Amino acid sequence: MINETYRQMLKGKSVIRELSEYAAARGREIGYGNVFDYSLGNPSVPCPREYTDALIKMLKEEDPMAIHGYSPSLGIESVRKAVADSLNRRFHMDYEAGHIFMACGAAGALAHAFRCVTKPGDEILVFAPYFPEYGPYINQTGAVLKAVPADTENFQINFHALEEVMNEKVAAVLINTPNNPSGAVYSTRTIQKLADFLRAKQNEYGHDIFLISDEPYREIVFQGADSPYVSKFYDNSVSCYSFSKSLSLPGERIGYVAVNPRCTDADIFAVMCGQISRGIGHNCPPSSVQLGVARVLDRTSDVSVYETNRNLLFDALTSLGFQVVKPGGTFYIFPRALERDANAFCMKAKNYDLILVPSDNFGVSGYFRMAYCIDTEKVKRSIPVFERFVREEYPAAGVR
Repeated sequence: MINETYRQMLKGKSVIRELSEYAAARGREIGYGNVFDYSLGNPSVPCPREYTDALIKMLKEEDPMAIHGYSPSLGIESVRKAVADSLNRRFHMDYEAGHIFMACGAAGALAHAFRCVTKPGDEILVFAPYFPEYGPYINQTGAVLKAVPADTENFQINFHALEEVMNEKVAAVLINTPNNPSGAVYSTRTIQKLADFLRAKQNEYGHDIFLISDEPYREIVFQGADSPYVSKFYDNSVSCYSFSKSLSLPGERIGYVAVNPRCTDADIFAVMCGQISRGIGHNCPPSSVQLGVARVLDRTSDVSVYETNRNLLFDALTSLGFQVVKPGGTFYIFPRALERDANAFCMKAKNYDLILVPSDNFGVSGYFRMAYCIDTEKVKRSIPVFERFVREEYPAAGVR
């Protein structure tokens, strides 16, 4: 008999993926240029030319066995050192290669970090709104995800709700800043307050509480946003990073775990990740990709288009009567729907070929997410369609 757990998961497929598949099918009918697909967070700008050039040079000139052979379980040593040096240079930290574990994207990094700091029955707290895949990521480790209700005024941390949810079973707190889906960036004040709270709870409960920071959007921060490096504020911190967004390499599946050198057992954390890989088969990320990103660690793709798109949509949506917290980063915006049922709202939008993601799976009701990592020209063409949608379906919305 097949595994019943995964059979049941078929009933709860990713809403984001289902909408993306619908958009692709609809595009085959009417032309994808006529479908305003805001479903999937797939970067829309090319990777830096330097990355491509580095790969071409490697493939032409270097030893094929070194490029295509198995990576060591913890990652290529020179790459781990390069990552540590880059983080130290940029954020004034003191990582060494031994604090870095190379992983298959942020998902792989999180899979290892969760298993390092929890045992079955432990709780991991996450702040709504949050990436829906955190559910299976956490629950399949044997730990339990517990969501802290959102502060919908600004999508910073709801500390009153955190105090109510916090208990002795909590082994870790997971944050995502800049945040998917809200685009909010946790401020220095928010991170400092969270660090002080967790230190106090560690003392009260008499055990470690780890702060796991999911950081795939760390480099996509807009002008004026206060975006501190989380691990500077709390010793028991673990940074989980992906190059998918910063370098526009989602298909290459490369990222890392960076363990704060002052974290409990920091000297063996990466080695433990290597042992975890033996159990989950999530080991040895691609050697050529590791070597490639090591040559462009301080570079990003030209992500300025995302701020341009943010500005266009924020202005358009607010003029149409939507309540929107202005994103400080990422390529997502998270407006309140024009009716209480976000699923019904998004279904109506589909009739106009506007593909929007309802918020329920993000742990908040009544909102919708738009991934605006699409061409600016297409964003501009979508605005009159939004106007028609609101005018026809919600004539009392208060269009300005």
